Amino acid sequence: MSSRDTVLGRVRRALADVPREEQPGDVPVARDYLRVHGARTPEQTADLLAENLADYRAFVHRCSADGLARLIARLLAERGSASVLVPDGLPPRWLAVADAVRIADRAAGTPRELDAVDSVVTGCAVAVAETGTIVLDGGPAQGRRRITLVPDHHICVVRVPEQVVDSVPQALGRLDPSRPLTWISGPSATSDIELDRVEGVHGPRTLEVVLVAD
Repeated sequence: MSSRDTVLGRVRRALADVPREEQPGDVPVARDYLRVHGARTPEQTADLLAENLADYRAFVHRCSADGLARLIARLLAERGSASVLVPDGLPPRWLAVADAVRIADRAAGTPRELDAVDSVVTGCAVAVAETGTIVLDGGPAQGRRRITLVPDHHICVVRVPEQVVDSVPQALGRLDPSRPLTWISGPSATSDIELDRVEGVHGPRTLEVVLVAD
């Protein structure tokens, strides 16, 4: 008997008492787990998000809506970015005072072209405080998944408190599972068998998150 036969046999035995006409949605599943761990004010939730992002080695900045354009321009200048990738729907005012050349995201753009871009600026769909996670769903100001994976420097703007939730269950309630979801917890990193950390393997080496007070 093969391993496949063993696994399928276990599945059949587990389903032996299930009527053939029963569908997965016919039996309710109890979801009585905690949706949020503790009670927090919106300010405390934003603080927790910033703390967990920093723990993942992301750089966290805070500003008002009026100061966003100046902050982005400063971050690009400090990085020495001569070019910045701009996804569809990015508010023009975000880059109003930046000196970098704007490069529009194109479906025909190649990975090599994306790799030549110095930075990318995007918004997000939602941010999760308890896990320090930013979620992109390809909506306005976010672009396609690959534009946040190939360039080495990603600036992500999060509107606070509008786009910040406490927990993953709360985030899932805001997201459409049919969309291309990208979950980002800090800059791309991995470790080899000796636990030597290497950054920038599967995505940007540097992640900067800007928390903008609405």
